[in-house]
Amino acid sequence: MTDTPPIAAANDRSRWKELFMRYAPAAALLSLFVAVSASVGFAEDHQPDPRAAALVAEGRSQMQAGNVQDAISSFEAALAVDPAYTAIYLDLASAARAEGLQGKAIHFYREAQERDPENLAAIAGEGEALVEKGAISAARENLSRLRDLCGSDCAETATLAAAIDRGPLVMTAEMVTQDEEVTQN
Repeated sequence: MTDTPPIAAANDRSRWKELFMRYAPAAALLSLFVAVSASVGFAEDHQPDPRAAALVAEGRSQMQAGNVQDAISSFEAALAVDPAYTAIYLDLASAARAEGLQGKAIHFYREAQERDPENLAAIAGEGEALVEKGAISAARENLSRLRDLCGSDCAETATLAAAIDRGPLVMTAEMVTQDEEVTQN
């Protein structure tokens, strides 16, 4: 018989087990990475639900008419119908900016960027909201990203650069005349 001695067979098994335990997690991670990156290349553009598209169109017309709260309601209803429709986040961000809620607008722009990291409108809109909030250095980072993605001739780049040049909106205090005398309680 040419069988290997039991001790040698046990050593071979433990070596194989050690190799498997050492490299299996890396191999599994590499396989997962390849599978995910391959599937991303074949992803189709999202076709919005027709009901969501109708609600978005209604919201945009309400925004143009100055009914910001009604527009927000329409956009939120569209988002409930089709949560994968990225354009809704841009519309919600515009509505938030119209209400003076730049922090909320930045949140919506970032949601859009999570879904589409190279969305030029979301990057530029976030940059403009950051300028309005006074975060000029963060807005410049967005401008740099835009220049890397689409160059200096891109409309979004020019719009954000102009907003940075204008700077944040400065509110001034007006002098109020006091009609009544102030008394101590």
